[in-house]
Amino acid sequence: MSQPQHLRGDYRHFQPITTRWHDNDIYGHVNNVTYYSYFDSAVNAYLIAAGGLDIHAGEVVGFVVSSACDYFASIAFPDAIEVGLRVGKLGNSSVQYELAIFRAGEEQACAAGRFVHVFVDRQSNRPVSIPPALRAVLERLLA
Repeated sequence: MSQPQHLRGDYRHFQPITTRWHDNDIYGHVNNVTYYSYFDSAVNAYLIAAGGLDIHAGEVVGFVVSSACDYFASIAFPDAIEVGLRVGKLGNSSVQYELAIFRAGEEQACAAGRFVHVFVDRQSNRPVSIPPALRAVLERLLA
């Protein structure tokens, strides 16, 4: 079964990520679990910079409730990479992000994944509507 292509032009925002020496595993490539930290870092950097998400004192926080990743080609330190980001589905309190890892300047993704944030009230941990400022920046990324 062939994997669907994930091309740079399919994504709306790109976040550069610096690979680190300790990202490599014993096999000499970035360990699979590290891709999830790249995804999380890219999404949160975007939400903080573009949407004003206050991760320390804001009333609303995003909890990851689902995630997955498919791998197509290895990356390794010191590769320069970028995480492509788009929104696949935007609900009342949740958003599904679609992400891909690209080597800087390359058109074909090395990996592609997705995860779902549910926005909750920090105090009660109960779902809440996505705040208007965050919703606006997420709408810009709709696929």
